[in-house]
Amino acid sequence: MMPRFKIITLGCKVNQYESAFLSESLLKKGWERAEKDADLVIINTCIVTQKASHQSRQQIRKAIRENPKAKIVVTGCYAQVYPDELSKIKRINLIISNTEKTKILELIERISPSDSFIVHRRFSKKEKFEQMKICRFEEKTRAFLKIQDGCEAFCTYCIVPYARGPYRSLKPEDVFSSIETFIENGYKEIVLTGIHLGRYGKDLDTDLVTLLKEIGKRNYPVRIRLSSIEPMEITEELLDLIATQDWLCKHLHIPLQSGDNRILKLMKRDYTRKDFYDLIMKIHDMMPFAGIGTDIMVGFPGEDRIAYENTVSLIKDLPISYLHVFPYSDRKGTAAFYFKEKVHPEIVKERARRIREIGRKKKEEFFKRCIGRSFLTLVEGKKEGGYLRGTTDNYIHVLIQSEKDVKNELVMVKLRKIQQDEMIGEI
Repeated sequence: MMPRFKIITLGCKVNQYESAFLSESLLKKGWERAEKDADLVIINTCIVTQKASHQSRQQIRKAIRENPKAKIVVTGCYAQVYPDELSKIKRINLIISNTEKTKILELIERISPSDSFIVHRRFSKKEKFEQMKICRFEEKTRAFLKIQDGCEAFCTYCIVPYARGPYRSLKPEDVFSSIETFIENGYKEIVLTGIHLGRYGKDLDTDLVTLLKEIGKRNYPVRIRLSSIEPMEITEELLDLIATQDWLCKHLHIPLQSGDNRILKLMKRDYTRKDFYDLIMKIHDMMPFAGIGTDIMVGFPGEDRIAYENTVSLIKDLPISYLHVFPYSDRKGTAAFYFKEKVHPEIVKERARRIREIGRKKKEEFFKRCIGRSFLTLVEGKKEGGYLRGTTDNYIHVLIQSEKDVKNELVMVKLRKIQQDEMIGEI
């Protein structure tokens, strides 16, 4: 009987990509996937917020309970930053940092269910990008491709630079090779992702726009979507590319965090309220139906009522398609951890609720503007009730009325009506 494994992934697209690499590597070595009674469970953790840390610990304990005979391996950002905290959880066999993540495959052969080890290395300033090439992205229709890692921005609330290290990038020729491999395996959309995507190429004497132009020259039969990108890294040249190239999805996710200049400065963000406003309006003018998402943090230390209302008013004034709202989380090791003037949890909760409601209305307004229009849509699977599920290039999740099974095809879909967080359309 072949050994069986399970991988539990928390957090961002980069973590999901790295889990896909571990999964594919284990399958190549003869392992089989298991939903329960696994011989090996890998938990790829996240610590970006207190909630993410709590969920990581929950998943570790659940894996231990449900797989009493398995080797338990914990990796990811929690293992990189707080390995000693994790060591207090009994029955973890291996805690291994992000810097050593690819060594899991060799180390699992050496450990037994009674062992308990920490394998940890801090990031060096000359850290190199470690390519984790994969052929398929689990059972997904859209493939993620990690082309960048690391962050050196050190926003005062953020633990990520400590968890992911310095800027480093996948060489352009390896990007092209990975895209070609995904295409050979039938993928029609690839999402380029990274920890700080806009700094792609900083270590290679190139940049994201140059990479995208080179991708465009190759006329690949695939569309490319960009994951989250910082406001001041969205240049005129990048916007021109997205606006004019059909193979680039008309969708940008741009973190705002706060609409108040004083709070932005405390956060160590490198833009003002006006900078963000001007950018979003420029995108909207160039691409009226582009999907524009953003992140909002509420309850940052020192966020008084005026600062919060400045955020509310800015969001209301902008043609945003959707919001991701996060209550501020104290992260030991960040500058903001030591800031005074913490906001009361009940106030934070109410502020988050109100902004999420604004986000719901913003999404509805965006959907209404798109009714009657057609968008190139990747069909991703079936849903009960005869609908097909798909995602438009401007990032609307759509239920498609069709007699044909066109899964994994790009088709033009006319959007007809709104159904909660999705739209209904027809080919």
